[in-house]
Formats: sequence, C-alpha cells, structure tokens
Amino acid sequence: MVVCRLDRHLKKQTNKTTSSADDSMTVRRGKKLSISIQEHMAIDVCPGPIRPIRTISAYFPRLSPTSPGPISPNPASSPLVLSPGSVASGMGGAHLLSPLLAHGRPGGGGGGGGSLSLTSSVDTSVEINSSDSDDCTALGTLEFELRYEQRSSELHCTVLRAKGLKSMDFNGLSDPYVKLHLLPGACKANKLKTKTIRNSLNPVWNETLTYVGITEEDMHRKTLRLTVCDEDKLTHNELIGESRVPLKRVKPDQTKHFHTCLEHPPPMPSPTAMGEALRGISCYLREWENEQLHSLEERGRLLLSLQFLPPLSSEDNEVDGGGGGRRGGGLSVGVKRCAHLAAMDVNGFSDPYVKIYLKPDILKKSKHKTAVMKKTLNPEFNEEFFYEISLSELTNKTLEVTVWDYDLGRSNDFIGGVCLSCHTQGDGLRHWMDCLKNKGSRVERWHILTNELPRTLSHD
Repeated sequence: MVVCRLDRHLKKQTNKTTSSADDSMTVRRGKKLSISIQEHMAIDVCPGPIRPIRTISAYFPRLSPTSPGPISPNPASSPLVLSPGSVASGMGGAHLLSPLLAHGRPGGGGGGGGSLSLTSSVDTSVEINSSDSDDCTALGTLEFELRYEQRSSELHCTVLRAKGLKSMDFNGLSDPYVKLHLLPGACKANKLKTKTIRNSLNPVWNETLTYVGITEEDMHRKTLRLTVCDEDKLTHNELIGESRVPLKRVKPDQTKHFHTCLEHPPPMPSPTAMGEALRGISCYLREWENEQLHSLEERGRLLLSLQFLPPLSSEDNEVDGGGGGRRGGGLSVGVKRCAHLAAMDVNGFSDPYVKIYLKPDILKKSKHKTAVMKKTLNPEFNEEFFYEISLSELTNKTLEVTVWDYDLGRSNDFIGGVCLSCHTQGDGLRHWMDCLKNKGSRVERWHILTNELPRTLSHD
C-alpha cells in the first residue's frame, strides 16, 4: 500500500511539472512578452544572465578613473567596471558588472584575475593628465619661445614646431601654419602669420615673428593667442587648435620656452544676454566687458621721437656753414612708424598719414604732414620736422599729433591722436618732460592713440 501511494504521488508531481513547462513554452511563443526597461538595458549590455538594475544612471558612473574623489561604499552608487578576471575565475557571467569597491582586493574576489583596482585607476589619472596622453594631445602640441625687449618695446615670438597635429585633409595630413593675435585688440591689425608647411602633421617652422610698440602695460594686460590652422586653396582654412599665453608670464629681456597642448577655442559669452546660469561668473563677464571697451578706445600705436636742439653759437654756426642751417634752438619731431592701426576702409586696411601741430598756433604755420602710406595698418614714415622755438616758449606749447585715413573724393577719416605738453598726463607728460630735461638728446617713446578728436582740430 505504501508503494502504491508513492507511485501515485510521483505521477501527480510529474504531471504538474509537464503542465508548467507547457505553460512557459506558451508564454515564450507568444508575441506579447513584456519586459521592463531595466531588464531591456541589461539584455543589451550584459552577455550573461539578466540582472535587474536599480537606476539607469549606473551606466554613467559619477566617479571617473581620472577624478580624485573618494569611493562611495554603496555598491549601487559606485561606478561599474568590466572585470575579465571574474569571468576567468569561474564565477560565470553573473559577476561581469561589478562595483569598483568589489575589485579593490587583489584578484577581484576570485582566482587572481586582471580586475581593475583602485591603484590602477589612480595610475590612469596620472597618464591622462600628463602631456603624453591621448586626451591632452588629441589636437597636437605646439612649441614656441617668447622674448620681450623692454628697451625697443618689441615682443619676439619664435614658432619652433608642432607635433601630432590632427589630420584635416583626405590624405590623412594637413597643411599647417600658425597665426598670432594679441587679445584684447583688433584681430586684423595685430595678426602675424608664419609660412605654410605642406603635407605634414609634425611641421617645423623655426620662424620668428615680431610685435612692435608693446609697452609694459601691454605685458601685464594682454594675452597672446597662437592658432594652428590648415590651409586649403579651394575652400576656407580650417582651425586645428589654439593656445593662449598671458604675456605677464614673460619677464623682460628673458627668453621663455613653451610646450603646450592645442585646445579648442572657448565660446565667447555675451555680457548683455547674461541669464540665470551666468550670474555666478558675473565678475568675469564684467571684467571681459571692460577689456572690450578698453580695446575699442585704442586705435593703434605711434612711435615719436622728440629732441630739443639748443641754439648754435657763432663758432658752431661758422662750422655749419652759416647758410641755410638753423641758427636758433628748436624742437625736432620725428614720426617714425605706426602699429596696429584701426581699419577704416572696407578692405580691412587704411591709407594712413600723420599731421602734427604745435599749439597755440596764431600764425597757422605749425602744421606738418607726412606722406600717405597705402593699404597698411603698420606704416613706416621715418620723417622729421623742425620747429624753431626757445625752451621758455616750448614749456607753454602743446604738441598735437593725429593719424588720419586718406580717402579720395570725400573727407578723410580720423583714426586717433595724442597730445604732449606739460599739462597732459601719462606717457605724453613723461615724454615731454624727458625731452625738456635732456637737451640735445633724442627721446623715443610709443604712444597709444585714442579715438577722441582734439577740440582744436574739430574743424578738420
């Protein structure tokens, strides 16, 4: 009897198992099988058995290998990493996605595989942040030197070479060249450019570009922008990357070597359309706006030389010939050159010339004018004018120098001007006083042109 009852019980259990298997096959053959989004993502990502995932953000770990932050003890919030060692240790595919904390032990909790540990993540951070990493050198590196000659007010930039540039052409190469700009300022006026190296990702230039009229104030306020571009004859040139160096990092009369990684140009914020997200950097935007306004006031640079010549004695006059030479003392004004002038014509250039006055001018005989230099923003004049005047009279005079753009058939455009006298301020006052104190010596100085037209010249 006991044996019969056991046989009946086994038959019932077998029938239940068979019916449940048929039901499961029926569900599998149906087309309306519903799974959750978590299970769906797990199917696509995990080759092993389906494991429910708490949040979809687990696939986007907050703690990257390069971040130095602490590791969260919560496995759900920890980043997930692939652990080939756990697969090799015989644990199966169930442990393919595992928290980083679980692999902090050597061997990953299994039989000594190649799992990612905390130490390896720190090493990865060092490699990525180094200058030899793929992330920092994706666009390439640029090597150059800067030297500021304080006496001549010249900034020399020697572009040496670039390495590992990003290919921009179909042949896998580029035709790179380097452009220089001084920021803030007009890009057209202070742009310098190297030669183009054809079909190269590791070009060597060894070319020196020079900026003239760079004052000590510019070295503390301006930034040099070096842009590497790919030249295309049929289409527009393409930008590869750029590097920016504040000039305050360069000490006078010392050569400083730079080896920087090229970066993408930063987006330019709009100070007038500042929203909620930009309120936290309002101080930066205000400073940027002031720099832009200050750059608009600058219309270029002018190099002037002043020399007060004392009266000639009778002996000197005889040596000089006693003819058409000067007999009394006077002021010699030399108009050397201009740099970074504002563009006044539609072609992006100007046709500049310089006018000088010694005011007050009752007889209206103090006006002098240089020749017109066509289509340039960095003209060289090298012209000199002489005013016969005594030192006592010169202390009450004002030298007004203005730069104009010549236009045929209509009125000339005012570019900028500067005034020098005992009543001015800044560089104009220092230059004037140095000239009066150092009789017979030639004093040269760069002056920043302003867009304010002098009142005495409003009729021009």
